[in-house]
Amino acid sequence: MSPAGNGVVRVLVVDDHPVVRSGIIGMLAAEPDLEVVAEAGDGEQAVALARDLSPDVVLMDLRMPVLDGVGATAALVGAPGRGAGRGTTPAPRVVVLTTYETDADILRAVEAGATGYLLKDTPRDELVAGVRAAARGQTVLAPSVATRLVTSVRGTERLTDREIEVLRLVARGLSNAAVGQELFIAEATVKTHLLRAFAKLGVDDRTAAVTVAMQRGFLPGA
Repeated sequence: MSPAGNGVVRVLVVDDHPVVRSGIIGMLAAEPDLEVVAEAGDGEQAVALARDLSPDVVLMDLRMPVLDGVGATAALVGAPGRGAGRGTTPAPRVVVLTTYETDADILRAVEAGATGYLLKDTPRDELVAGVRAAARGQTVLAPSVATRLVTSVRGTERLTDREIEVLRLVARGLSNAAVGQELFIAEATVKTHLLRAFAKLGVDDRTAAVTVAMQRGFLPGA
């Protein structure tokens, strides 16, 4: 049952690729209890449309121009300290639908307030079931995403922004002293940040730290 009480779940589809949007809309159109009320090509447009149309569920792409999926999710759901919220109107359930499943991407989306996280290769039946479940307030996670999330929460603390900055410079081949000069901190402080990052990543040297951080999505594009 839709939150609106009429049995129809109203959906907003958000993706910066028109062909992808059309494909998603086509899959949902065959379901009598699902209604696509609008589509958006970036996060900013999605926020505006969602506030005007009050959909039950937003299928949200992650990486888009203008405003990405995490920023749009926070704005719609009203994550503490980040989103503006929607007053007395219930916030939509946001389900991230993306090709990316790195630890960092998943955690950012969940922290922003996403109800679910599905991948674009999700079978049609599972996507439809996920939209219905999200409308009921249930958490929807692709199996691989659920595994990554549980593993990340249990086995790894998140790196701080400063630790990521240090590792990014280390990845560029800078020495501890050079990293310190770049960030205007003492070399001893650089070593401290590295040691903490080593512990969180479960490694014991600089090369391994950079490698694992990249694998887990903490250093995209490094």
